[in-house]
Amino acid sequence: MSSLDRTTFDRLVAGRPERAADAARRAMDAFEKLPTPDPREEDWRYVTVDTDPDTLTLAEPGAPMGDDHLVGLLGDVAGGGTIVDGSVTESGSDGAARVLRVADHWDDDTVVDVLERGVPADLDRFAAAAQAFSADGLLVHLPAGSHDDRPYVVDVHATATDAVSFPRIAVVAGDGSEGRVLIRLRSPEGAATTVIPIVDVIAGANARPTVTTLQTLDPATRSITLQRMIAGRDTGLVFEEAGFGASNARLHLTVDLAGRGADAKILGVYFGDHDQTLDYRYFMNHIAPNTTSEMTLKGAVGDAAKAVFTGLIRIEPDGQRTNAHQNNRNLVLTDGAEAHSVPNLEILANDVRCGHGSAVGPLDQEQRYYLMSRGLDRVAADRLQVIGFFEDVLGRFSHDVLDPALRKIVTSTYAGIVERDA
Repeated sequence: MSSLDRTTFDRLVAGRPERAADAARRAMDAFEKLPTPDPREEDWRYVTVDTDPDTLTLAEPGAPMGDDHLVGLLGDVAGGGTIVDGSVTESGSDGAARVLRVADHWDDDTVVDVLERGVPADLDRFAAAAQAFSADGLLVHLPAGSHDDRPYVVDVHATATDAVSFPRIAVVAGDGSEGRVLIRLRSPEGAATTVIPIVDVIAGANARPTVTTLQTLDPATRSITLQRMIAGRDTGLVFEEAGFGASNARLHLTVDLAGRGADAKILGVYFGDHDQTLDYRYFMNHIAPNTTSEMTLKGAVGDAAKAVFTGLIRIEPDGQRTNAHQNNRNLVLTDGAEAHSVPNLEILANDVRCGHGSAVGPLDQEQRYYLMSRGLDRVAADRLQVIGFFEDVLGRFSHDVLDPALRKIVTSTYAGIVERDA
């Protein structure tokens, strides 16, 4: 394993074309200059930053995990690949899209475009490290006008104990293309590792990409996902996330509606137990006129778990006739759990419609009484409330075949909380 220093960086960047190497050098400069994030900063408020990049070592690729039953439920897929500890071990496609192994295509214009337009290296020190020390990645390229109902699957494994990996994933949707990409994040039992994925989605005019992330990392794993999505003219972006795993899991999502008439739909569910921290930072930027966005995020926490949501809808001066809504709801199931929800608006235009909703609270006692009056005991009544709480979001996820499995995760997590609380 190698330290995150100049020696390791020079080895990784050697041989890359100049534009790609320049992007990595800018990231390395930022990594050396930026401080480690501090909970006193607004963007890290409510959480404990227990990961210091200076103490981390770069993971060496381990052995891939076994087949995943959740991916198996998808049936026939269009293509995809596997990333183990930040290195691509398998990639391929029998559909219209090109699934590029980034390390083999550093001089590809599409790859360089992602490097220059994706998650900025100066976002924070973790982003800089990911940009500087990511040696490989997968890029799913949906050519202009292509359509495929089958999903592309990127299976990300974090297996290296006491190390950090930087998997890189990009989805580039050409003009008028349509496709679905599932990103699977998982780690083996007891894997005390840190994984910092970068996910970039760049969509051209009239494109319709759907990106779904399913995160069930082991409770010993820490995760910081950095994601940026850019929508062109009349583009329809969909992003879905189900977050259930990791000891500390952060998703920093930025969506730029850069083209006139662009639309974004964001759906998310999360459920924390034991002493997990699930941390969501969402930034929706309405840059062009006539853009729309809808963000719906629902979560629950029990035991001593913590959930954090901070969201911002920002409407730029040119973002006239924007229609934007943001909604976050949280259930707190036990006395030791806590949830924080902080939605924000920043409006610099004068012809807009936007709003936000936020709630943190326990299960509804009146609903409990009603269900118990119909013959259910208290545990069954509360379980039905929890399932119903998530249903309107899970029911809108694009992969219908995954619905029963996701509901099973919800019910088993709740059952464990009830058992421990008793």
